[in-house]
Amino acid sequence: MRKKTNNAHFAAGSTTLVASGTHVMGDVHFAGNLEVEGQITGNIVAEEGVDARVRILPKGCVVGDVNVPVVVINGRIEGNIYSSHQVELAANAVVEGDLHYALIEIEKGAQVNGSFLHRPSGQPPQPAMTENDAEAGVEGLGS
Repeated sequence: MRKKTNNAHFAAGSTTLVASGTHVMGDVHFAGNLEVEGQITGNIVAEEGVDARVRILPKGCVVGDVNVPVVVINGRIEGNIYSSHQVELAANAVVEGDLHYALIEIEKGAQVNGSFLHRPSGQPPQPAMTENDAEAGVEGLGS
């Protein structure tokens, strides 16, 4: 039997918790660690150039895009994931969106309804522009 090692380290800095029963409406910008037991309706964005990690716990839910270097999911995300380092999908993970990643780990039972798009490590994945964004001259989240 293979012994699992936890490669998804804690990021340096403080930890922010969105507790069970809490519903945050709007984008969340952070550095360090973000633990989600409640719900976030909005995008989650790590501050540029910092070590950051988000962990979606079993009852946690995000409705929006996630742009964080290390993403650990054991809950639900309805949106695209943009990770410049690692994505870990635990057994209860449900993702409705595309995964942009450098490294990925998937446990048996995880569900993804979207595409897997590999990016070389160290190259920050950029959210794709929609036709409406291109016509309006709007750039993606990571710009």
